[in-house]
Amino acid sequence: MEVKQKVELLREKYQASSERLNPPSPLKPVWTLENSEELYRIQGWGDPYFSINAAGHITVSPKGDRGGSLDLLELVEALKQRNLSLPILIRFSDILEDRLERLNACFAKAIARYRYSGEYRGVFPVKCNQQRHLVEALVRFGKPHRFGLEAGSKPELMIALATLDTPGALLICNGYKDQEYIETAMLSQRLGQTPIIVLEQLEEVDLVIAASQRLNIKPILGVRAKLSARGMGRWGGSAGDRAKFGLTVLEILTTVERLKAANMLDCLQLLHFHIGSQISAISTLKDALREAAQIYVELAKLGAKMGYLDVGGGLGVDYDGSKTNFHASKNYSIQNYANDVVAEIKEACDASSVALPTLVSESGRAIASHQSVLVFDVLSTSNVPSGPPEPASEADHLIVRNLYETYTAINPRNYQEAYHDAVQFKEEATSLFSFGYLGLRERAKAERLFWACCERILAIVRHEDYVPDDLEDLEKIMASIYYVNLSVFQSAPDSWAIGQLFPILPIHRLNEEPTCRGTLADLTCDSDGKIEQFIDLRDVKSVLELHPLRPNEPYYLGMFLNGAYQEIMGNLHNLFGDTNAVHIHLTPKGYQVEHVVKGDTMNEVLGYVQYDAEDLIEQLRRRSERALQDQKITLQESQMLLQNYERSLSRYTYLA
Repeated sequence: MEVKQKVELLREKYQASSERLNPPSPLKPVWTLENSEELYRIQGWGDPYFSINAAGHITVSPKGDRGGSLDLLELVEALKQRNLSLPILIRFSDILEDRLERLNACFAKAIARYRYSGEYRGVFPVKCNQQRHLVEALVRFGKPHRFGLEAGSKPELMIALATLDTPGALLICNGYKDQEYIETAMLSQRLGQTPIIVLEQLEEVDLVIAASQRLNIKPILGVRAKLSARGMGRWGGSAGDRAKFGLTVLEILTTVERLKAANMLDCLQLLHFHIGSQISAISTLKDALREAAQIYVELAKLGAKMGYLDVGGGLGVDYDGSKTNFHASKNYSIQNYANDVVAEIKEACDASSVALPTLVSESGRAIASHQSVLVFDVLSTSNVPSGPPEPASEADHLIVRNLYETYTAINPRNYQEAYHDAVQFKEEATSLFSFGYLGLRERAKAERLFWACCERILAIVRHEDYVPDDLEDLEKIMASIYYVNLSVFQSAPDSWAIGQLFPILPIHRLNEEPTCRGTLADLTCDSDGKIEQFIDLRDVKSVLELHPLRPNEPYYLGMFLNGAYQEIMGNLHNLFGDTNAVHIHLTPKGYQVEHVVKGDTMNEVLGYVQYDAEDLIEQLRRRSERALQDQKITLQESQMLLQNYERSLSRYTYLA
């Protein structure tokens, strides 16, 4: 048979296979905003702050369901006109206020429901986000609720002492303590503060007793208990016998005896426990509450002047919107949380006729996460080849012809077998090339055919109810890489370090179907500088639905719920510094930019690693002069180099 006839037969075979794979169908449904809402789970994790408007843009309602919203795309464009380059961290102070008010309202409702005679006095753990404008805003918003602060270190104590000026607000002093820490906390009572020094190590008991006698100040003390009830998920080790902080029951009794011997047992007024951050299951909290409540009651019976019970942190955030006990979600509401805290403590105290304590919680993640949105742009993409391949001819190598035949024969009945054949042929092509039996063009043609096979198989797999295990990674293999103007290590360190999930999605074009699948790669030259896990209803997905880039048109993505821990834990990998940050406040006329915190310049980050900009410039100038003398560079080129160098030092570390 002639070559032309064979090619024609292959084409006919391909056409017939294509018709079987893609039979005529009704017109494709129009993509709607509801489709985007469902795809990106916005109502699950974003309610009541984030939604989509008719233009397909993300909107922000900083006051929740109390009215007023902003178009996030329009806000970003307006910030760029203020010479603020992306990436940019946008903090909505109204969301911060709303979160704090919701927490207090839920505890007030629970206290009324269960006729709890005590009160609630929350504190914000400074370690969650130490940024000055945020802490100052929280103190301001917390005044009506006498909301306080929690310090977990001496530097955080310095922040709290200077910032917290709310009469009656608590200052919970946690973490490792030396003599200076304890003395400073005690002396702050003279300023009208209400510091509670939480004893977490036995050694701290003697330090407190000595400082009290030396300063003649009666401190308010607490003890942190190591509960047998354990947390779950990543932070489950925060409780239990091997927990980093806290006293065992035996050590608590020893503390009581030492305080009693020093005539200071009346100073012991608080019991504290913490079973871990991001508690995803409410049952875990209930177990801890029952145990802690009994310890509290027993301490009161021993003569301690108990008055506070601190349930620690752990109030979770529903990052994926699934409302389950998955580590990136939670199966309870803030109201459920408050109800259980109030009910469990009341039941235990009433049963033993012990006065009800003031309830304290150290909710940080639940207060700070929603207020911050990181917006960044996509720089470019790397895509696998797509579209119909060039037909094989008789002149092509057998491997190429085998791959083309495999491609034309793919159908819903044999796609799994075809995938294995394609993989085998590709591996053989690579081996043949390595031994010199296949040319570069033929290897390229083989790889093009392999990707064409994967593309056709993936089109079938996406419509299957069950995906075979050996094809589960095909979606990720075929995904594009979207290169983003971002450092994962600086702006989302938990994503890299512990696999924390954050909602990520386009902030515009949500009225269009996202036809691409991609993963994100940042600017660092580290292979870990990527995001390859995204929220999904059932579990975690390895690719994100995205839109194809348009020439000369920006494409913006937003990372949401990242207002807790990420900023302070970010590092300077590849010397990418802090991003630009703005604080936005909703007004009757729109919004006001309250604060602008400019991101690090190259000059600043070089200073962090002990380089002096003037020295660097001078060194380059000298090298330029030597190159001029050796006629390796012209004067014009030398000046251009030095000018570019100096300009770069004063600019943002990210790409313009």
